[in-house]
Amino acid sequence: MTSLETGLKAVVVGASGGIGLAVAAALEADRRYASVIRLSRSQTGLDLVDEATIRQAASDVGDRFGTIDLVFDATGALAMDGQGPEKTIRAIDPAAMAKQFAVNAIGPALLLKHFAPLLHRDRRAVFATLSARVGSIGDNRLGGWISYRAAKAALNQIVRTAAIEIARSRPLSLVVALHPGTVETSLSADFSRNHAVFSPAEAAAKLLAVLEGLDSSRTGGFFAYDGQSIEW
Repeated sequence: MTSLETGLKAVVVGASGGIGLAVAAALEADRRYASVIRLSRSQTGLDLVDEATIRQAASDVGDRFGTIDLVFDATGALAMDGQGPEKTIRAIDPAAMAKQFAVNAIGPALLLKHFAPLLHRDRRAVFATLSARVGSIGDNRLGGWISYRAAKAALNQIVRTAAIEIARSRPLSLVVALHPGTVETSLSADFSRNHAVFSPAEAAAKLLAVLEGLDSSRTGGFFAYDGQSIEW
């Protein structure tokens, strides 16, 4: 978004979580935004593993606004059903791996499927989703966390592929994956040792600043909270 634009409309998915809550609050405090819609499973019933709820949410937004300027997907999960990331390939559980893909890759893909058609065709519009640096294949030096890494790597490919398609009808669009760093949330609480930790408000400010600094030529990219491009 540019400083000259006003009356902007945004959707924040996962707005009940730490980062999503902070992103929604930051957008609501930004005078350029006339409307910010908060969506989440606990508050509005949007469930990443239930496409019908995503379809309905997008339909409701479309009926209300027609088109939107920003979709910020702040969803994601590291530990599920009390089961944290695997430390070795011997610990792979197919059911747990399937859940990782359902939430961290397929869910965001469905958000793209149903919300991308609401992005403006003739002016800048943004779809951003939270990925993770551990989803980078080129940056993987430590191993472990196989299901989570693989799901986020899949998400990165989904973003890259969707960006190419979306740009054909929306040439000013920006579709990107973002790495928020280690944020003080329930997702990272057990895994933040030896990492610099940001508050949700700090992370939200950094991520929104990154989006501000990117134009449509950077669509399909993967960027860290400091604006640096991350290798695939």
